[in-house]
Amino acid sequence: MERWVRHPWADVWLAAGLAVVDSVLAVLVLDGRRPDTLGWALLLAGHVPLVWRRRYPVLVLCQMVVLITPYHALDYNHTAPIAPTLLALYTVAVTSPARRTLVVGSVVIGVTLTLNALTNLDGMVEFLRISGWIFAVLLFGGYIRVHRENVTAALDRAERAERTREEEARRRVAEERLRIARDLHDLLAHSITLIGVQTSVAAHVLAADPGRLDRAAVAQALDDIAETCRSARGELRTTLEVLRDPGAPETRGPLPGLHSLPDLAETARATGAEVELSVRREGEDTVPPAVGAAAYRIVQEALTNAVRHGGRDDLRVRVSVYGDEGALRVTVSDDGAGAGAGVGTPGFGLVGMRERARSVGGTLEAGPREGEGFEVCAVLPMGERR
Repeated sequence: MERWVRHPWADVWLAAGLAVVDSVLAVLVLDGRRPDTLGWALLLAGHVPLVWRRRYPVLVLCQMVVLITPYHALDYNHTAPIAPTLLALYTVAVTSPARRTLVVGSVVIGVTLTLNALTNLDGMVEFLRISGWIFAVLLFGGYIRVHRENVTAALDRAERAERTREEEARRRVAEERLRIARDLHDLLAHSITLIGVQTSVAAHVLAADPGRLDRAAVAQALDDIAETCRSARGELRTTLEVLRDPGAPETRGPLPGLHSLPDLAETARATGAEVELSVRREGEDTVPPAVGAAAYRIVQEALTNAVRHGGRDDLRVRVSVYGDEGALRVTVSDDGAGAGAGVGTPGFGLVGMRERARSVGGTLEAGPREGEGFEVCAVLPMGERR
């Protein structure tokens, strides 16, 4: 209820204003005898606890009962203290649970009945009038309390919904950034590695025997470099277009899949590696596009690592893709020095491959083979993810 508490001086001015108004009523209204010194002391003292009514509502009401009861018992003006008493009752009702409000109301009515029986045995009508006011104030305060609780709950729900939307937006941004990072890594790492190997081939041909220059081999190596650059530039342009206009519809072509694996194998062969590709999957169209794209990227990164870290001219790489028990199994193995033989800071290739597998609910294991070489094994479920 703290959001409903106003300026702390508001209750001070309210208590002072009621004291002035009730003093005027005590003088002008003929409802009992006019207060003397004791009556004025009790009447004005009954307004002081109102300053703390929001913080200690029940205690304030009890203090007012202690002060106002003898005031009424001495038959001073009965109209004057009605407003502060009802205000204290209202504060209890608007700040307390329903059970406490019921108990407080019963006690107040009991005290009023007792006091009325001792001072005015024939005042049953007056007692009913007072009880009606008490019930009305308690019901009104209870209604206001419930209304404020509903408004507070609605505001809290709106705040939680807004936080949820913000968290969801941040999560989507993080996922999109991760996806873009994977795409850029797969594209650039693969292309740069191939360009590096093809450049080394051209440099080797030029330096091996300048007197008997194999112009055809050099031209082929340079053509391969140019083709790799064109392909990388096209994919990079598409990714950058998405980044420049996040609200634009998806403009990329179909996701790469199993049908593109021969192109990967052919590109790796252009670096001098011997690549054996085996795709044993009947009804390839049944492979979900996301699973096919994940398999393509895993094979792409595994071939890149094999070419980069193979460490031998007669590198042999075997790529096997087949369906088994509702899952697509991808295995890429080589007989090179292994990805762990690279020098320098480890990259994000293995991490990216594992993320690719997890993105479709699969798993991936990678590590050195027995003897020599490196192997990557992925299991990608082809059913609906739940």
